[in-house]
Amino acid sequence: MSNLLEVRGLCKTYDTGSNRLEVLKGIDLTLQEGTTTALVGASGAGKSTLLHLLGALDRPSSGSVHFRGDNIFKKNDRQLADFRNLSIGFVFQFHHLLPEFTALENVMMPALIGRVPRKQAYDTAVSLLEDVGLAARMTHRPGELSGGEQQRVAIARALTREPALLLADEPTGNLDMKTSEGIHGMLTGLQLKRGLTLVVVTHNEQLAAAMGSTIHLLDGRVEKTS
Repeated sequence: MSNLLEVRGLCKTYDTGSNRLEVLKGIDLTLQEGTTTALVGASGAGKSTLLHLLGALDRPSSGSVHFRGDNIFKKNDRQLADFRNLSIGFVFQFHHLLPEFTALENVMMPALIGRVPRKQAYDTAVSLLEDVGLAARMTHRPGELSGGEQQRVAIARALTREPALLLADEPTGNLDMKTSEGIHGMLTGLQLKRGLTLVVVTHNEQLAAAMGSTIHLLDGRVEKTS
């Protein structure tokens, strides 16, 4: 099994004016292709910051992230945006769906931004919404969907470009227990079906236990891996 991500000496510091806030203090980790990993730790441990750096939503203060051997932070901002669109899928606690568009249009959006032909984007979005159990809700706008249904749309949208890496930040943190269980099963099922590498930030012990490995963060460092 080959490595998808290799992280070395990753640090992130925020300058708040008179103070410097060190959030990540030298993270080293390796993620192999097709694996599932939970990131856990107390609030403020650096979980979401690390996830954002793995997904190239932010740049580190120092250190490197190699994606299939390529140092992604040597790319300029435009190249980094193209990389994210093609290679990374994101699911957040709050769905960030565009309220004026239907579920189908929301799922099509990453492909259209990537200049995929509209018919191809449409066919892919229909197939994904069927995969997440929303075949009958494609023309509904987010405001007409339940929280669990909105998260299913967000998961489908994250998979539109067939990313190698799916990053989920507290994907069930805003949902009730029964709905959360459905989202857990969907994420792990889609990961297996599509051969994705899945990284989930979670406080949910059940979801963490379903992952192949768990990385415990403490005060901006990897405390242990289990």
